[in-house]
Amino acid sequence: MLTEIAIADAYGAGFEFCAQEKIISNNNLEMYSKHELYDISGKYTDDTQMSIAIAEFILSGEEWTKENVASKFLECFKRDVRLGYSEGFYSLLNQVQSGEELLKTLVPTSERNGAAMRSVPIGFLKNKNDVISFATLQAQITHNTELGISSSCAVSLAAFWGLKERGRLTELRSFLQSEDFAEWDFNWQNRVSLSAYDTISAAFSCLLKYDSLSQLLKACIELGGDTDSVASIAVGLATCFSEYKNDLPLQLFDMLKEDQYGLSFLKELETKLTHL
Repeated sequence: MLTEIAIADAYGAGFEFCAQEKIISNNNLEMYSKHELYDISGKYTDDTQMSIAIAEFILSGEEWTKENVASKFLECFKRDVRLGYSEGFYSLLNQVQSGEELLKTLVPTSERNGAAMRSVPIGFLKNKNDVISFATLQAQITHNTELGISSSCAVSLAAFWGLKERGRLTELRSFLQSEDFAEWDFNWQNRVSLSAYDTISAAFSCLLKYDSLSQLLKACIELGGDTDSVASIAVGLATCFSEYKNDLPLQLFDMLKEDQYGLSFLKELETKLTHL
């Protein structure tokens, strides 16, 4: 899961809010494209780094409090400062020195996709109620809105459905409806904004159309807009379901420009999650 999230994130970052012509020309899974703003390629962004923070916190056994989770977000950022965060949040993470200070400084009223993009690993929790509880808690830190919380719960429950319930993709929408987290457009075909509604609608729509990670990744990019978040969520969720063929090209793994927190680190972290 985590390695595929990183690959999808890094690949999608090269197409984030770019012109459609670039997508048509370069969305072939052969290599990473340069990010339009940061002029980097083959590097994952905040989507993966915050998913790592969620995974590490779950494994830590620490008490589920906003301050503890915020501290983990801050720890993961400061040990490996990277681009990809919104300008305001990036500046804030650089300024504050503790989870407590981060909570006091944040204004958590966003309806963007930040809470959802880091939620896939929550599906490793064994109990459905715990999944909803933790998805809600972690969302409230930065996106304490109905949409922010709902998006986090929907992604987390989708991962749980595949990982723990061994559910089928064909039944995913019904499962989410039964939990009152299915308010998305499951036939999304438009460019994707930063809105949690757009992002989750796009991710679920793509997820339910394919059975191959390579097809899925290309489809997420074809939509345009916030491609890295859609791709990392959808591809991360796809790894939770046995119907999906894991056929991401090997060169994307070989060309990922990460060292200390790269593939070996991600694989080890995921192995620990599977043994929860």
